[in-house]
Amino acid sequence: MATETAKSDAGTGGGVSVIRRVLLDNGALSALVVLVVAMSLLSGDFLTTQNLLNVGVQAAVTAILAFGVTFVIVSAGIDLSVGSVAALSATVLAWSATSAGVPVVLAVVLAIVTGIACGFVNGALVSYGKLPPFIATLAMLSIARGLSLVISQGSPIAFPDSVSVLGDTLGGWLPVPVLVMIAMGLITALILGRTFIGRSMYAIGGNEEAARLSGLRVKRQKIVIYALSGLFAAVAGIVLASRLVSAQPQAAQGYELDAIAAVVIGGASLAGGVGKASGTLIGALILAVLRNGLNLLSVSAFWQQVVIGVVIALAVLLDTLRRKAGSGAASSAGTAPGAGRRGALKFAGAALAVALVVGAISYFNSGSSGGTKKVGMSLSTLNNPFFVQMKEGAQAEAEKAGIDLTVTDAQNDASQQANQLQNFTSSGVSSIIVNPVDSDAVGPGVRSANKADIPVIAADRGVNKAETATLVASDNVAGGKLAADALADKLGGKGSIVILQGTAGTSASRERGAGFAEGLKAYPDIKVVAKQPADFDRTKGLDVMTNLIQSHPGVTGVFAENDEMALGAAKALGSKAGKSVSVVGFDGTPDGLKAVEAGTLYASVAQQPAELGKIAVRNAVKAAKDEKVESTVKVPVKVVTRENVADFS
Repeated sequence: MATETAKSDAGTGGGVSVIRRVLLDNGALSALVVLVVAMSLLSGDFLTTQNLLNVGVQAAVTAILAFGVTFVIVSAGIDLSVGSVAALSATVLAWSATSAGVPVVLAVVLAIVTGIACGFVNGALVSYGKLPPFIATLAMLSIARGLSLVISQGSPIAFPDSVSVLGDTLGGWLPVPVLVMIAMGLITALILGRTFIGRSMYAIGGNEEAARLSGLRVKRQKIVIYALSGLFAAVAGIVLASRLVSAQPQAAQGYELDAIAAVVIGGASLAGGVGKASGTLIGALILAVLRNGLNLLSVSAFWQQVVIGVVIALAVLLDTLRRKAGSGAASSAGTAPGAGRRGALKFAGAALAVALVVGAISYFNSGSSGGTKKVGMSLSTLNNPFFVQMKEGAQAEAEKAGIDLTVTDAQNDASQQANQLQNFTSSGVSSIIVNPVDSDAVGPGVRSANKADIPVIAADRGVNKAETATLVASDNVAGGKLAADALADKLGGKGSIVILQGTAGTSASRERGAGFAEGLKAYPDIKVVAKQPADFDRTKGLDVMTNLIQSHPGVTGVFAENDEMALGAAKALGSKAGKSVSVVGFDGTPDGLKAVEAGTLYASVAQQPAELGKIAVRNAVKAAKDEKVESTVKVPVKVVTRENVADFS
């Protein structure tokens, strides 16, 4: 009778019970399934073959980095340097194969060796230098990033074509980065589960002293562990640079935090001794699904960061609750003959059930985009008033025209921008507006839109090696020359000046700097005594200028490549600003114009960003309707001083 009752229970509620058990036993998998179902419900564009491949590509670099970080975290360490090591390895490869003329195969080997060497140094500092892993890898983060900038001189380096295939597709549809991710994941699982060094990681992470007393050479093992992390970082850097067709010295900034988050979301413990490759992969996919889905849902770029943080916390909390619930059940449960086979069949059944649910959702949501024209707009950053004004102008024009405009923030990361362009392309927007982080790196994403017959409008900066319907821009080079003339006129053609540069490698910084240098040639009595990057940031402009004043107290002029840095420099100069030291900015932002009116800044080169955004949307609508647009639309730039600032305010 009891047997019949058990069978009856299994028949009526067995399917639900199996799914519940499988999901409870895999906290990260539960979070991923919930996310996929939610995104499928909310967006009909999410569960398509092309978009799912996009998610895989966007997860690839983070996952490969995270696989390497898994080794370190399992052994109770931490590695903050992987993003910088990835950028350095890619830069070494590109520089070796181009500038140094090294054969490509050898250049790849050098890049891999660079990653391993960085990891080796990390391991040596931790093991023999007795530095905490946090401090050792934080130091390497700075060293590797600095070396990347030194080698590249702050500018992107073209990647060899023979290596760039790693960022391409096989058969026109299967992304190579996904294949590399899978291969590195299998290698990670093999190392963790089947090798002596893998077992050593768990032993060291579980109890380092016990591992040492058991005969493990802990110091040597740690060096190998960090070297493996460096190796995986090098592979990730090569894949990333291949996607962008260029080695970006500022690439992968902040990726170390994504990698650590992926490992922890996947169930690893920062205390060590726990972690697996499959969990790390799921963690990376969760982050990629989040970013992809939020782009498709037109969630504000600012709110995306909030949502991602909340979901990360919830995913880890779910896994913690699952562990607590599972520990009690494990202690009382027995193991019956054939349980492994039955468990595998149940898992397969649960996976099939989930697939059917998600498939049904996708079917009923297909074609949900409606009749409203959709336009995607990817801005290089929204941490700058200039681009905020551009966004506001674009949104105002879109509302006026009845257009559904989705604005994303690339956060000055060429890789994120490539992901955003992929998402726009797969979601079937009518046209795309892109303000490139880098004109070369954005090329592959724009070419994908070209293949999908989606017109692309370049805003403020051009796109290289791809077709755009039009370029709506101010002339940054001409603006730089105007700034040089204005500053020279104020100084009477002689004096000592410093230059505050923008984010290294960005098109705007290069073009404005080149224009200013060209304009300054007409004034040989003006000497540039210092050039330092302040990353288009007001706080960094303040700090850098404060330092430069100490070594160059007699400076009489400052050129900053945007108003934010100019305002920071003026703050550092204090009472000297506008009196003994003339400061010229760039962009004509509201705060910049107020400073010009107050006399703190002598001048700013105004670009009218709101108007630029409006014109970009107008041309995007025309291009989507196959109407003729001009190949280049120039938005006038003008030097704004105290005499004419009222016209701009």
